[in-house]
Amino acid sequence: MRILVTGAGGMLAHDVVARLDAEHEVLPRARRDLDVTDADAVRRAVAPGTDAVINCAAWTAVDDAESHEGAAFDLNALAPAHLAQACTAVGARLVQVSTDYVFDGAAALPYGEDAPLRPVSAYGRTKAAGEWAVRAAGADHLVVRTAWLYGAHGACFPRTMARLAAERERIDVVDDQLGQPTWTADVADVVARLLERGAPGGTYHATASGEVSWYGFTREIVASLGRDPAMVRPTTSAAFSRPAPRPAYSVLGHEALVRAGLAPIGDWRERWREAAPAVLGGPA
Repeated sequence: MRILVTGAGGMLAHDVVARLDAEHEVLPRARRDLDVTDADAVRRAVAPGTDAVINCAAWTAVDDAESHEGAAFDLNALAPAHLAQACTAVGARLVQVSTDYVFDGAAALPYGEDAPLRPVSAYGRTKAAGEWAVRAAGADHLVVRTAWLYGAHGACFPRTMARLAAERERIDVVDDQLGQPTWTADVADVVARLLERGAPGGTYHATASGEVSWYGFTREIVASLGRDPAMVRPTTSAAFSRPAPRPAYSVLGHEALVRAGLAPIGDWRERWREAAPAVLGGPA
């Protein structure tokens, strides 16, 4: 397949390109190579003969989106609309990467792929708008939601916690937000399998299985560093004032993957233990 990958300078895109490059013709396009908010540039980039486009370009600064929602909308909603229209024109399949922030976090059970979208932050609103834009354009599409990403090729929560563990005797971490820490290499593999097996169009969740709080995850991170997890202390979200509200419950279900005959990503703890050497020791 001939696959265009946008946002190629990012943490997820790096692993997507690495996963696909051996068996496909992959065209990575970083922001300097392709402005996805420019409709004409997008049409030129998605040329005839393109089989798929994986859109990893996004505004991911959650707090900054609260004061720059228009700019976030351009990248998270307008750009996917341009890509979907371009894909429709040449018959390419579009993979739109989305997020748990399209939900309000008020659930008590994992969110299904068809759960109503109720974003409570500017970032969530713009990502939800991106999903709607892709569906409205009529493109052959896969919306792939993920959450709590970490990887070896960018700034991420485990690296931040590792730095704090080296600087402090104690780390306070919230214990009232639940989610699924997910390795970007595993998300890349899900995206690749969806494309390679010609999975039905629609929405899929690419997150690790199980659930844990940020506090529980940090204890695992600290243990991976050979430190005592007791240095991590639980606290509440109320103790950390941030511009954007965080979903209290960001656990996503994987029924669509199962229906498509694809195995979901394994348990978060098992996947972290495999990922930790690369993530904690990888490039900055």
